[in-house]
Amino acid sequence: MATARRRKIVAGNWKMNKTVPEALALVRDLRAQVASLGDTVEVVVAPPFVALQPLHVALEGAPLALAGQNCHWESSGAFTGEISAPMLAELGCAYVIVGHSERRQLFGDTDAQVNKRAKAVRAAGMTPIICVGETLAEREADQTLAVVERQVRGALEGFEAKDVASFVLAYEPVWAIGTGRNATAAQAQEVHAAIRGLVERLYDGETAGRVRIQYGGSVKADNAAELLGQPDVDGALVGGASLKAGDFAAIVKAAT
Repeated sequence: MATARRRKIVAGNWKMNKTVPEALALVRDLRAQVASLGDTVEVVVAPPFVALQPLHVALEGAPLALAGQNCHWESSGAFTGEISAPMLAELGCAYVIVGHSERRQLFGDTDAQVNKRAKAVRAAGMTPIICVGETLAEREADQTLAVVERQVRGALEGFEAKDVASFVLAYEPVWAIGTGRNATAAQAQEVHAAIRGLVERLYDGETAGRVRIQYGGSVKADNAAELLGQPDVDGALVGGASLKAGDFAAIVKAAT
């Protein structure tokens, strides 16, 4: 497999948290804490939709990228309550998270829908952060790699190598999200290596060497350095710890 120097990417998924004033205060604090890192790590925040426009304005010139937490696969239409990819692009988003386990579990997102969302994100000129991961029952049944492979194959269906090379994949063991439990560094590395190997089989070694694979699942300042030190872990998708500037900045610094 071709080797590539992959820039680490740490993204904070705020989920349904933070009012607009709270969001502005958080990024103001975060911006100050990561300013000294330069461009060594790519830092992304995914606030609720209502905060995207004010944050887009507030972050002008800052080394922080914006992400949407989800999007619909159609660019417009009679889809009450939905947000389209072109709308997110207009608000300055560089990334959109698709296939998060909460979307899969609580809102019924299927592999096929995740694929359609990713295609909409790409068509709008943004990069998808595609989430995959197994439940506790699936891990205990020794199905982790089979489940993750199915999800990755489904999400990447129809994409060319040049697209996939620029994507971000995020391995999130569902049993570790918001539970305080996290995969060990060895467990994370095993799955990340399997994902990279699958990308090589589906495309080629160069694509596999370039695609970035984040780990998500109770990432905190005290476990980030070990997780991010694994050869196939290219960053973190952070939930609860991204809601405090100091905690999130510590994870970003661990990525350096």
